Amino acid sequence: MFSITLICMGKLKEKFYTSAAEEYCKRLRGFADFELLELPETRLPENPNETEIAQGLKKEAELIRTKIPKGSWFCVLTPEGKQQSSEELAATLAAVKQSGRSSACFLIGSSFGIDPSIKQMADCKLSMSRMTFPHHLARIMVLEQLYRAESIQAGTKYHK
Repeated sequence: MFSITLICMGKLKEKFYTSAAEEYCKRLRGFADFELLELPETRLPENPNETEIAQGLKKEAELIRTKIPKGSWFCVLTPEGKQQSSEELAATLAAVKQSGRSSACFLIGSSFGIDPSIKQMADCKLSMSRMTFPHHLARIMVLEQLYRAESIQAGTKYHK
């Protein structure tokens, strides 16, 4: 079975987000061996300067590197990434599977972004929108889109 890992910096706190995340994780596991990893964000001062932010992202990058499954197709969610429709994401994942890879890994960075070295490692840079979303909502949106992509590939009626 194909494996999908979603790495998220930070933990969900609000019950409505955790409930939605649990539901989509459960649904995704019907299509793939799915794992959600929550990694701690680096604590920064109240108003961090650019150097402090860069140091924090570098520290997060060290941890992220250890959690990306070896041999996985790797996709970072970043504002400068390419936007795709749900059907295009489904086709991208289908192509990854057909290429012989047995796993995919997606990353949602911290509120200050993702270290450039991690972005350079990515096979794909994906943007959800030109709009800004709270990271917690973005997680739910990514989970839903991964479920939708798997549903499209399976030919279920979920995607209309």
